[in-house]
Amino acid sequence: METLIKNLQSGIKELPNRKEILVRILGLLDLTTLEGTDNAARIEMLCKKALSFGKYGLPLPAAVCVYPPFVNQAKQLLLGSGVHVASVAGAFPSGQLPLHLRVGECEYVVAEDADEVDMVISRGAFLAGEHQFIIDEVAAMKQACGNTHLKVILETGELISSANIKLASELAIAGGADFIKTSTGKIQPAATPETMAIMLQVIKDHYNTTGTKIGIKPAGGISTPDQALLYYLLVKNIAGEEWLNSSLFRIGASRLADGIQAELEG
Repeated sequence: METLIKNLQSGIKELPNRKEILVRILGLLDLTTLEGTDNAARIEMLCKKALSFGKYGLPLPAAVCVYPPFVNQAKQLLLGSGVHVASVAGAFPSGQLPLHLRVGECEYVVAEDADEVDMVISRGAFLAGEHQFIIDEVAAMKQACGNTHLKVILETGELISSANIKLASELAIAGGADFIKTSTGKIQPAATPETMAIMLQVIKDHYNTTGTKIGIKPAGGISTPDQALLYYLLVKNIAGEEWLNSSLFRIGASRLADGIQAELEG
């Protein structure tokens, strides 16, 4: 995987279809604000930014991602646009609440009409070897989601080893994850190409075994076009072309759209 990553990185600047891919990446974004200072004005600004892409003939982002209190507001602001509203739930970002309370938060955002839920696994339980608990907590959240898509955040920067990242990916999928996601964006390291490659290989192996496609979402620290292009190319080279759509591939970001727009306009 290390060789693949280096080879992809070396060719990013000279990609013949670089601008075309960057346009596609705009349509794969989960435009995100997850700050303690979030308020109604900031959510309105985020949704206006999401809708503004269309003024320039660019694809709208796949979703905006917000905290639970802002789901209803975002739904109203984005009504009819096709942009989904995603909400974190389940004691994001720590996951440190009793499971029934975390499930209750999930039920709340689903009742608020969230299209997608981003939950985080209990890393403390995982590192203590409580692997069945990880499957069970994901399954409980998935049941609470019903038809709402569930993205399961591994917080890979806290999982210590490649073997743990692989196992956590497998457990999340076993619990019913629709997507697996690298990070909350609240700790470092967040998303890395190496982590992404491990998770993609688990997804590919799962597909080869079961015929079921699981989505993937790198998030945290992805702010430049070059970084986004590398993740796009990793998906293409490991999972395959079939994953290069918003149903199976998202990038969680807050600043990336600005960098892409600046390059496209320049």
